[in-house]
Amino acid sequence: MTGSASDIVPVFTVLSGGFLSTIQDSGRTGFAHLGISPAGAADSVSFRLGNLLVGNPPDAPALEMTLVGGSFQAVSRCIIALAGSDFAPSLDGVPLALWQSAEVLPGQMLALGATRTGARCYLCVAGGISVPSVLNSASTHVLTKLGGFNGRGLKSGDVLSSRRFDPILSYSGRMVSQEILERLFTPGPLRATDGPQLTDFSEDVRSTFFSSDFVVKEDSNRMGLRLAGPVILRSRAEEIITEGVSTGAIQIPPDGQPILLFVEHPTTGGYPKIASIISADLHRVGQLRPRDLVRFEHVTHERALAALSDREALLQPQRCLQSAW
Repeated sequence: MTGSASDIVPVFTVLSGGFLSTIQDSGRTGFAHLGISPAGAADSVSFRLGNLLVGNPPDAPALEMTLVGGSFQAVSRCIIALAGSDFAPSLDGVPLALWQSAEVLPGQMLALGATRTGARCYLCVAGGISVPSVLNSASTHVLTKLGGFNGRGLKSGDVLSSRRFDPILSYSGRMVSQEILERLFTPGPLRATDGPQLTDFSEDVRSTFFSSDFVVKEDSNRMGLRLAGPVILRSRAEEIITEGVSTGAIQIPPDGQPILLFVEHPTTGGYPKIASIISADLHRVGQLRPRDLVRFEHVTHERALAALSDREALLQPQRCLQSAW
């Protein structure tokens, strides 16, 4: 989100950037032919809800924090919301509620620690976080150091700015309905449709894949989640031709340990793909952390489309937001 120089004001000085804190929006589409994957918020649902809470468009740039949050000192009055996993947030040492808009005054200290639940938390600021647009997006692509805040994670001394906001329009004591949150983040298997090479795997191997637990490995990142579990091997020995791949595709490399391609995935790949996570569940992938257990459920394309329609209905402001007072 950008604007004229007179519209942009500093809102936070970064005291600590945490483990990996990057500016993200809804992603950078249309550049796969250049080898650039979308990037964007790993948990698009939390990101969108956080923006709704502060009166932003749902794709306004926000700060995505991973595993360990940062600490920030307010430079000017602003309205914020924290959405996603519980990073034990506090404002001047007082616990701060997730999923609720809050006013922050100049000089106040916002601090977030290590995650207590999932992998990521979003700091959304009324007016959006202002950074230059690169290839039509504010998102940080970590691998290529493209976009966001100089193409990198935040560090001490950085200053976050936003567009000026109307406090009457942007803040009305909003919170997200607990019932809606429970429906959006229901635990259980990740639903997946057929991958393009599903038939390269025997019936027994497919059954094993869709009935087994896998563990998220430590070397997982925004490019992909490496999984450990039963060995999944193809029936066919010959290699496939390298082809385009998409977010959510589950590749099976020669060692038989799945790789779930994520928001900064390579744009092409030569490993067979046994399944693809449905769009309605991709936000849950963004909250997986090392050592979490993952199981997959096979669904039809019709069920996948219905699930996405249901999710989008839950994200309508009139349905998911309510007064905090």
